[in-house]
Amino acid sequence: MFRKIGRSRFVQHLLGALLAGYLWFVKKTNRIIFIPDDVYGPVDDNAPVIITFWHGQHLMQTFYRRPKDRCYVMISRHGDGEINAYAAELLGMSVIRGSGAQRSDQVRKRGGIQALRQLLQLLEAGEHVSMTADVPKISRVAGDGIVALAQLSGRPILPMAVVCSRRWDFPSWDAASLGLPFGRTAILVGKPIPVARDADAAAKEQVRRTVEAELDRIYAAGYAALGSSYPGADRASMFAARAKRQAEVDAALAARG
Repeated sequence: MFRKIGRSRFVQHLLGALLAGYLWFVKKTNRIIFIPDDVYGPVDDNAPVIITFWHGQHLMQTFYRRPKDRCYVMISRHGDGEINAYAAELLGMSVIRGSGAQRSDQVRKRGGIQALRQLLQLLEAGEHVSMTADVPKISRVAGDGIVALAQLSGRPILPMAVVCSRRWDFPSWDAASLGLPFGRTAILVGKPIPVARDADAAAKEQVRRTVEAELDRIYAAGYAALGSSYPGADRASMFAARAKRQAEVDAALAARG
């Protein structure tokens, strides 16, 4: 019964509206600091860009959006995704539905290929887009999708982080974090990361690892600026997943000679 109620579009939109209202309240009651001071410079100087962040903080990115900005965010098609998508729309974002996957046969089923095509068209039209760097359900391991989008579009990847001093850290696969009212929020952007259109497999893998490293750097810097530790950064599962991915790619590249 409760599962059926949870699939109701009315209930999902009600929860989405409550979530949007809560995040609006958090933003209004938090003191926001920007790192660097000109936090919008990299966006304005390189427009349009592909904004990226770690999974579990995709709605916190709405704190970065200025009233004049239009940005399209990719959000999954599942039930929780409907709640998040409606909340994002109420907070001023435009939504593209779809998500990546660890297995290639799941990508089409989840709408990942269609969503990437839509994002590519939007970039070609001069619109900013955003998507998580990591793919369910392996946290903090950048996927190939964002690198492919940057290569095909010729637009740079811009790592971004929004972190709060007062927050709930959830024991979920993605180490999700939700800000609390009456604290401080740090909004950070990293260095734009370009991908050459003629990049080979080795070059694209280097970009993927650079995305991971830059996201780790700005998230850690944000939490440090707030006098807090980076939640999830010391998880053994994350390091194991990264090592496994890097070993698999290195072996494949070596086999190609």
